[in-house]
Amino acid sequence: MLDTRNFTKSPVPSFPYAKALETVLPGWDMSLVFAGETRSQSLNIRLRGKDYVPNVLSYEIGEKSGEIVICLAVAKKQAPEYGMTYTQFVGFLFIHGCLHLKGERHGATMESKERLLLKRFTNTSPTPTPNVPKNRNRN
Repeated sequence: MLDTRNFTKSPVPSFPYAKALETVLPGWDMSLVFAGETRSQSLNIRLRGKDYVPNVLSYEIGEKSGEIVICLAVAKKQAPEYGMTYTQFVGFLFIHGCLHLKGERHGATMESKERLLLKRFTNTSPTPTPNVPKNRNRN
């Protein structure tokens, strides 16, 4: 089950979040929160001890339940840096958070899975962008 909440004034990009969740984490209960920069940074400080505004945070709440927090303002700024539209990048961040909850670690294998899943759910592929730092603020 997916419970979605938007704490921003921005509309949430259209993406098959529930289908992606069921594909990556079948049977999980997930809270998906769209937050502003202040809330995202505050959660990042509290949960990870890191003082910056993350594009995505994911953490377990219980057995087979978790929460993913996506900062739409940061996603909008970073999307072109990753060769994606804003909508693609928000979907990518959701997939990224799900894969972390599944136990995946940053690296080539995780990035390959992210791109394959993004292509599956959007029928598009991100444009490769040379010289873009990998995994920057995607923890």
